[in-house]
Amino acid sequence: MARLLRRARLPRWLLPADWPRDGAEPRLADIRLAQGRVERIAPHRGQDAPDDAEPWDLGGAPVLPGLVDAHLHLDKTFTRARLGEVRPGLLGAIDAMMADKAGWTPGDVRARATRALGWAHEAGSVHLRTHCDWWDPARVPVAWPVLRELAEQWRGRLLLERVNLSPLTLYQDRDWAFATARAVAAGGPGACLGGFVHSTTWHPGALRHLLEAAQAHGLDVDLHCDEELNPGAQGLAATAALLAELGFAGRVVCGHACALAAKPRDEALRILDAVARAPITLIGLPATNLLLQDAAVGRTPRQRGLTLLKEARQRGIPVLLASDNVQDPFCPTGSYDPLEALALGAAAGQLEDAFDQWSDTLCRADALRAGPAALPLRSGAPADLVVFPCADAWGFPSRTQPRVVLRGGEPLAGAVPAAWTASPVPAEVSA
Repeated sequence: MARLLRRARLPRWLLPADWPRDGAEPRLADIRLAQGRVERIAPHRGQDAPDDAEPWDLGGAPVLPGLVDAHLHLDKTFTRARLGEVRPGLLGAIDAMMADKAGWTPGDVRARATRALGWAHEAGSVHLRTHCDWWDPARVPVAWPVLRELAEQWRGRLLLERVNLSPLTLYQDRDWAFATARAVAAGGPGACLGGFVHSTTWHPGALRHLLEAAQAHGLDVDLHCDEELNPGAQGLAATAALLAELGFAGRVVCGHACALAAKPRDEALRILDAVARAPITLIGLPATNLLLQDAAVGRTPRQRGLTLLKEARQRGIPVLLASDNVQDPFCPTGSYDPLEALALGAAAGQLEDAFDQWSDTLCRADALRAGPAALPLRSGAPADLVVFPCADAWGFPSRTQPRVVLRGGEPLAGAVPAAWTASPVPAEVSA
């Protein structure tokens, strides 16, 4: 069935430069959906010519394309309740996770990750990327084949990409680096080579081996990079330099990059200038970083642990926000709703105009792959949309929990307001 979404409020980043305005605001849009795809997007012009599509009058409700949650940990999720006391900070969370991991089974991982995928699906996400701890150099982790199975089971509903999360020290062994890249590549579509790049694991030769192995096997790279407030952290700067030296053809995602905020301003901006010349996307993870950075018992944190989002965007560097850890030792909260990451990021990073300027950080899957930019809502794109009937563009993302999720143009989750489908009241005719 064709459907016409009338008077939709689209963010400015989705609109062409010549899109008309009503006063200071972009004109509302009419979006025609047919055969599971977006057929047409046009400025609203009032009562247009008759259309055989079912009309929904959204009344100016904000609309986003299907959501992208680009940095998750489905292998760890929903373990917090069974862990007991966890020492504050990143290293304490790692210790707790390592102890719990000894008891993981395929069934345990599958049950927890399946619950997470259901939550993400209902929230309106269409594209997820999860990391998978790969800390034993001698064997493939229990969770890795489970996550591949789930990617197959959820195909058509969610795109689930997988990344091995291995300490950089393991990549000092060049043979291990290439063997692991080969194993990751055998994991099928959506597999990326990853590593934990931190001052405690730092080794420039290991980073080179990681990137060379990825390049040899045609893999994109996804790094936990400088997840610390150590001004001496070298991971991001070294990655940008190596990519230029190697002529790396794929895409590299650097998550966290908290150390940028601890460096002297001039040094941090020089690093970002180099990143802007490289095929690098930065991902901010506000929930986990606000909890783990500058963490101590009985003391309010002074530093936010958030990377330099505004300065990166000013240089044209692709920037995303994501949920990261959900209900595990790294973060006891979370619900696989990417809007929570935007809300925290907007507050902690003082991001202005969250709907018009920063909502793209939840929607740009093209920032995760090599190739030209491609807007996610355009003619011919899948009709996967999220509509927020109780929100507005100025207070966004407040009141975004009530939402209507469309997949292939059909309602998947959320209650469709009666006002959207009510017949318009005809105007009075003068005598």
